[in-house]
Amino acid sequence: MNDNVSVHHATRHLLNTSEQGLVLLGSRCVTCHEYYFPATDSCTRCCGSQMAVCELGSQGTLWSWTVQAFQPKSPYNGGEAPEDFEAYGVGYIEMPSGIRIESRLTISDPTKLTIGMPMHLVEADYGKSADAVLRTFAFTPSNPTEESV
Repeated sequence: MNDNVSVHHATRHLLNTSEQGLVLLGSRCVTCHEYYFPATDSCTRCCGSQMAVCELGSQGTLWSWTVQAFQPKSPYNGGEAPEDFEAYGVGYIEMPSGIRIESRLTISDPTKLTIGMPMHLVEADYGKSADAVLRTFAFTPSNPTEESV
């Protein structure tokens, strides 16, 4: 990467670095223990307002997925012209707590995505603006096969 280009991390506020590395941040209701992502101030399950920030982890399984094959409407901000848009994978990752996180995937080839496959959290560049590389969190297969590397 060119040293003169800055990085705009659109979702850095949703992440933390812990002993296990990069992790997602969410919240958990103190009363009923329901998990939320992103973090929220109140619980839709029990209507409680006592929420605690918690780490949701960095490992999960691919619960469902699709390929975003056309450029999304605003507020999508990949920075590319419609003719330069590249398809990307989108999936729901089921975390150990049971919460499912919607996320960009690092793979968009349907032959390399399988429901139930182990996934882990990474940071991924997804576009650029006039003066910055755009970065977000994404999930990638934990045990990629030789063909997917």
